[in-house]
Amino acid sequence: MPGLEDVDASDEEDEEDEEGEVEETDEAELERLIEEWTSPVYAFFQPIPDITYDAKGRRAHEFRCATAVCKCKGANVRMVRCYLDTTDRKSTRNLKCHATGCWEAETIDSALEVKVDICSACATLGNLKDGSIMAAFERKGKGKITYSHRQHTKPETCVEIVRWVAESMRPFSIVEDHGFRCLMKTGRPEYYLPSHSTIS
Repeated sequence: MPGLEDVDASDEEDEEDEEGEVEETDEAELERLIEEWTSPVYAFFQPIPDITYDAKGRRAHEFRCATAVCKCKGANVRMVRCYLDTTDRKSTRNLKCHATGCWEAETIDSALEVKVDICSACATLGNLKDGSIMAAFERKGKGKITYSHRQHTKPETCVEIVRWVAESMRPFSIVEDHGFRCLMKTGRPEYYLPSHSTIS
């Protein structure tokens, strides 16, 4: 009838409006958030985090470390959990701390400084077998050999000395030779040199 309002029809429209405002699903929210993640630190983790809920029902994204062997310590060493109900939910500090533990500060700082493309960085890091960014830039064929300005860490020193001893067929005791120690420590008296029993 003219002038009368169809009550049922307007109620259905209201229900549709309410349904249109229903919270987005976890997956839809994740897809939306991934578009906003522009920090290069995300390249050091698997591209799609897991959506989890803790015992109290708090929702979180769990980022899995992209290294083949994670170097961090703890209960869930490969995971970094970012809760979504906190004021700093967009902070990447925990991700950066974890990545620094696995990839070294120099690598992380370089990635953050040059603002690498996350997609290409993920592809490069995904092809690495040993979790070392240097493996991606390993010298192929002939060319000028370059040396790093950064001093080796203790584990790197052991690895390099073991490699040198094995490839050059030197005795393990050479690391305790006075001449070798003099060459290695000149200008860097604090430089760590392992004992022959450590590298044998």
